[in-house]
Amino acid sequence: MRLGTDLAGVAADVLVTALATPDRVRVRERFARWFQDQNASSYARQLLDTGTAEPDALEPLRAVWAPRLRVTLVHAADKNAAARQLRELVQALAPLTGTAPPAGTAIDPDAWPDTAPDPRGDVVAPDPRGDGARGFGPDPDPCPDTVPYSREGFAPHLSHGPRGDVAPGPRGGPTPDLGPGPRGGPTPDLGPGPRGGLAPDLGPGPRGDIAPGPRGGLAPDLGLGPRGDVAPGPRGGLAPHLSHGPRGDVAPDPGPGPRGDVAPDLGPDPRQDSLPDLDAEIAPPPAPEPAPHPVSEPLPQPRPPLTGDHVDFRQAEIHGPVIGVQIQHSYGARPPIALPGPGDWPTATALEPLAHGVRAARRMRGRPPLPPYVPRDADAALVSALESVTMDGGLVVVLGEPYAGKSRTALAVLASALPQARVYAPDAGTDLRRLPDALRGATGLRVLWLDDLGGHLGDGGLDPRLLARLAGLKAVVVATLREDDFDEYRQTPRGRVLDLAQVVELPRQWSQAERARAAESPDPRLTEAAALSGAEGVAAHLAVEPRLWADFQHARRRHPRGQALVRAAVDLARCGLLGPLPQDVLAEVADGYGPPAGPEPESVEEALEWAARERYGVLPLLRRAGPRAWAAAGPLVSTARCDETFPPVDGALWQRALDVARTVEGHDVELVATLAGAAFERAIRAGDRRAMYRLGLLEEAEGHQEEAESWFRRAAEAGVPEAVGHLGRFLRRRADREAEPFLEQAAEAGDGDAATLLAEALLERAEHWLRAASTARAQRLLGDLRFCADDPEQTWLRYTNAADPRDPDLARSMGMHHLVVAEPEFARAWLQRAVDAGDTVAAELLRVLGREGPSLNEAEEYFRDTDGYPLDIAHHGAVLERLDRTEEAEAQYKRAYEAGDAYGAYRLGALLDRQGEPDQARAWYRKAAGLGHHGARKALGEVSGGPDTVGE
Repeated sequence: MRLGTDLAGVAADVLVTALATPDRVRVRERFARWFQDQNASSYARQLLDTGTAEPDALEPLRAVWAPRLRVTLVHAADKNAAARQLRELVQALAPLTGTAPPAGTAIDPDAWPDTAPDPRGDVVAPDPRGDGARGFGPDPDPCPDTVPYSREGFAPHLSHGPRGDVAPGPRGGPTPDLGPGPRGGPTPDLGPGPRGGLAPDLGPGPRGDIAPGPRGGLAPDLGLGPRGDVAPGPRGGLAPHLSHGPRGDVAPDPGPGPRGDVAPDLGPDPRQDSLPDLDAEIAPPPAPEPAPHPVSEPLPQPRPPLTGDHVDFRQAEIHGPVIGVQIQHSYGARPPIALPGPGDWPTATALEPLAHGVRAARRMRGRPPLPPYVPRDADAALVSALESVTMDGGLVVVLGEPYAGKSRTALAVLASALPQARVYAPDAGTDLRRLPDALRGATGLRVLWLDDLGGHLGDGGLDPRLLARLAGLKAVVVATLREDDFDEYRQTPRGRVLDLAQVVELPRQWSQAERARAAESPDPRLTEAAALSGAEGVAAHLAVEPRLWADFQHARRRHPRGQALVRAAVDLARCGLLGPLPQDVLAEVADGYGPPAGPEPESVEEALEWAARERYGVLPLLRRAGPRAWAAAGPLVSTARCDETFPPVDGALWQRALDVARTVEGHDVELVATLAGAAFERAIRAGDRRAMYRLGLLEEAEGHQEEAESWFRRAAEAGVPEAVGHLGRFLRRRADREAEPFLEQAAEAGDGDAATLLAEALLERAEHWLRAASTARAQRLLGDLRFCADDPEQTWLRYTNAADPRDPDLARSMGMHHLVVAEPEFARAWLQRAVDAGDTVAAELLRVLGREGPSLNEAEEYFRDTDGYPLDIAHHGAVLERLDRTEEAEAQYKRAYEAGDAYGAYRLGALLDRQGEPDQARAWYRKAAGLGHHGARKALGEVSGGPDTVGE
């Protein structure tokens, strides 16, 4: 495949030249991605580990990478696609390195993959040399063996005639594999088969023709000889199942055949200790050829080399029934890919952690993919273990739970303790038995890195014998292993090598000293992990953070309510509520995000059960912090704080967070207030007018009255309705007359609290002016205003001073006063005066005064009927107590207290006190006092004065 050879050479030039330029990282990553796409992951890792190249090292590097590119192209699953991708990669990156393709190299898009169809079905390619010897482009089929068919049957593996078609046989039929004769005509090398037919499955003969079989026929299943022809067997026949020789061809027979060709069914050369490095055996690409020129007529096309058993029907001429016979061959195991030479191994400092077992952390703009390494407490023990095996070789195993940071710690300590050591990191399952042979004669310290040792145990992996051979060569083996795997493997034969290891344990949970070191890092990912991680540790926090975030983000469709609950916990944590959060609060905040998506969202219990499942063996999205309390996983909080696409916390949620911080224990109110203030100030700068009002509330709660008033005024002037009423209340509390217009504006907008405060202010002003007035009517109005606020004697004096026969309302007011002080006859006289003056209210009062009062039984029935009114529950108990139904009374008092009425607790305390139960009575007095009841506090001796209580 000449064009592929040239393309690999050009690609190698671009690659190695780039390794000495500032663009080396970009070019190296692009080529590594191409290797990865072709399933050549080992080459990709080795390329990523390749550092900056010196100018005098370019040619050796080219000698390494050109064969690797060529081998990868040859073994690609889709050769055309692989070549096209490599060609595009070369064209894109060549300008960066100043590398130009050599003359005649077919990397032009119009020259590389395209072929022109021949009218007779053959493939026509440009003539690369200009001498009529036609070349060919990539075959559409990965296996290029095409089989033309005859009119009388079919013969596989027929060569093309001089015009690209099948040469005629001696009887007019197609004779297989005819080369040109001595005079330029098509002279068949073989005659027809034993019965005039053609034998199937014929390989080309020594000169491209068909080799005869042992009895004059043609033998199937022929291997290729050293020159691409078929090797005769030991008795002149052709033998199937030929093994490949040390250079990729068929191994020679110790007793050569008639032409010194290949003997059948031979294994590798017995003189070879191990299979050679395929990369080193691949010949360098041929010299560039002149650019092709178009041809006007189809030229003879040379037959492509055979690459396996394949029958291609696309270019066959079929004029009758076709019978196909498939012969399945077994060629044995493919030779393993050669291990890279020790000289190609990167140094310990050049190893890329993400390519050798370290899990990625959250990406952060302006920061490297991984945060800086934080020294662990176990580093000293690991350094000591490495020093002990450096002199004599040996195995060091870093042991720990998943996500403990084993790979990062081992690689960091290895780079620090043995920076110049050359390190080989094979894929899991790589056959390591040839490694000691590759290390013989190598100088300098060599390290075998086996991340997750379990994948390197067993057949072909690390065992005591291989470890002994490596130790004899002073090689060091560094590995990581999970604790559970360690216990399991030690019980099996494959894990015997662990008994020879020096084990360094690395706990997943970080110590206080380790957290302190992480908190001092300039990388915010480490400082947040040090503050937010729990028992899972900082390393696990960093490793699972992107994975947990992806789980949370992708849950909206299947678990909408669960995602909303997790988001509520995350948002409240962003507000500074890092402790347990009540489940009811989470559900309330989650409902504020809107109804869950989907026709039948899960219940709160189902959503919490989903969110509480442990993920990756480390953390759930929500961790349970009590019977009905939850907290968000720390990694989610870290990501939400830095993710610019995640919705910010709105002002209402900040206000709710402040309420939770003040009412739920375990939260830092000062921290939440500080964060809220900063958030409100940012929102104000962004033009949020309501944030002024919220900042005023925060300043008021913090006791900063002047700052609060200033923000309330600014918000009111900006037209925030709540700010208007709140400014009025704020001013009203300090009896400022300026409050009334703000309260009136808020009252007109429907603020009932503002309306009440305005009425109180106006009543105070009315009382002030009534007191200042000297008229009789003013005294009567003042008496009415203060009827239930002043003592009865003061009320009677005001009414007496208001004696004015022209005031019709005075008679009713005086009559009601006499009713209150239990002077019914005086009341009748005044009320009758009012009735005779046309006062209908006085007439109703006079009628009621003449009725007989209800009995206790009627009162009990009345309060029983009004039991739904919360204040009448205690009243019902009081009537039951007077009826000596104390057990029922006690039950009613308890019900009243449970409904929030302190009077019920106080009445029960007094009842128990009279029954000689002082301890229980005191307990109920304490409950009533807790709700602010004066009588209970007096019974406890906490206050003095006041009217007599029911217990006195």
